[in-house]
Amino acid sequence: MILNTTRPRPQVVPFRPRTARLVLGPASRFGRPDGAWWPRTRDLARELGELADVIDPLWGRLTHVAVNPRHWRLGPRGVVVVNDHEVVVDRFAEALDPHRILLQSYTAGSWDLLVVPPLTSASSAARLMAAAG
Repeated sequence: MILNTTRPRPQVVPFRPRTARLVLGPASRFGRPDGAWWPRTRDLARELGELADVIDPLWGRLTHVAVNPRHWRLGPRGVVVVNDHEVVVDRFAEALDPHRILLQSYTAGSWDLLVVPPLTSASSAARLMAAAG
C-alpha cells in the first residue's frame, strides 16, 4: 500500500470586503434626498464602516451622522469609531424621518440619504434606490 503524505496546496481566494449598497443622485436636487443607502443590518456602528469606505473618498471624512433612533441599534455613547476615526452620532426622534440619515463632513458639507430597510427584497430595494438616485 502506498501512503500519500503530501497535502494539496490551499487555494488562495482574494479577500473582497463588502461595499455599501449606495446610489447617489445629481448634485443639485433641492428638497429631494441626495441618494439612497441599503444597509445590511440595523447596527449603525457596523454599517457606517462600509458607508464611510465609499463616502470618505468622494466627500471627505465623515464626521457627523444624524438619525432617528427608532430603527437603529445604537450604543449608549454618541460617538462611534468608523475606520479608525470618531463619528458623532446625533439622535433626533421627533425631527428626523426614520427612513432618512443625514451625513456631514467638515470639508464638503452634508447629505441626506433615504434608508432602504435591511430586510427589503432586492427587487423592491432596487426600485426605491433607482427612484432616489
